[in-house]
Amino acid sequence: MEDKKQPIIVKKIIQAAHGHHGGAWKVAYADFVTAMMAFFLLMWLLGGTSNLVREGISDYFRNPAGPQGPGGASTSMIKMGGAMEVPRSNLSKRQPSDEQKKSFEQKTNVDDKNAEEKQPQKKSLVSEEEKKSDQKRLDELLQALQQAIEKSQALRPFKDQLLLDVTSEGLRIQIVDKENRPMFDLSSAILKSYTRDILHEIGKIINAVPNRVSISGHTDATKFASSYIYVEYGSFEERRVYSNWELSADRANAARRELVVGGMHEEKIARVVGLASSVLFDKANPFNPINRRISIIVLNKETEAAIGLHADQAGVKPSDIPQRVNLGKIPP
Repeated sequence: MEDKKQPIIVKKIIQAAHGHHGGAWKVAYADFVTAMMAFFLLMWLLGGTSNLVREGISDYFRNPAGPQGPGGASTSMIKMGGAMEVPRSNLSKRQPSDEQKKSFEQKTNVDDKNAEEKQPQKKSLVSEEEKKSDQKRLDELLQALQQAIEKSQALRPFKDQLLLDVTSEGLRIQIVDKENRPMFDLSSAILKSYTRDILHEIGKIINAVPNRVSISGHTDATKFASSYIYVEYGSFEERRVYSNWELSADRANAARRELVVGGMHEEKIARVVGLASSVLFDKANPFNPINRRISIIVLNKETEAAIGLHADQAGVKPSDIPQRVNLGKIPP
């Protein structure tokens, strides 16, 4: 029997191509996540703002056209769709005219004047009669000092270092440094011997008037040699911060002590201050030796009252002082 070849049948199943399932939902999901992130970011930003800012944002969404005008209409000059357009002439009418501005300024000036008139007038602490008497006394003191500088053997050599003038506070006596003739040792509050003699003579003359005295020390702009000094306390010493402020105050106190040694009543001292280089005599040259000085001001009564000193305070009484400066008693 003849063998028959069995045909081999290969069955191929070809499936139809389908679209990519699930591609669209991924895009939608990404958009959703982005929107949620933006939403939570917006909530976070709004949570950190004030009520006033939130109200402004709310007003913007109520009326995106712009600021509110009369009757709720927009004042925008551009048509925003649905918003009423306000003519330009209406906007100009809202600005105040020159006459209105002038009237407002006049009313303001009148109100200021009335307010000033209603304020109580500041009462002078010293009567006019006392001021005249005090001025006369200081003028006589000025003459006495000028004559003493010319006649006194102790003061005459230093006439170029003694400056006298009258200020709003009283009669000012300034003792200034010269380049080769300083009042103090370098960077110290130790007086030179001739400076002591000057202060002794001045103290005797100042004591002839009942007015109190203000003493201030000044330095030039040169910084203190070191930023500290050593002070001894018995068996130990202390390192203390030191500058021109402390130096000027110490020099003013040294001058105070010598004025008292010279015969001036200690009760006449009203204040002692150190001003360092804050009040320069020669502003053009802060390093000029003339800026290193002691300023003694015989205060007038008005200044005494202004800083809180009164005639009934303990101190030198007018009855204890000669009525006029006796020029004959000025030391030779």
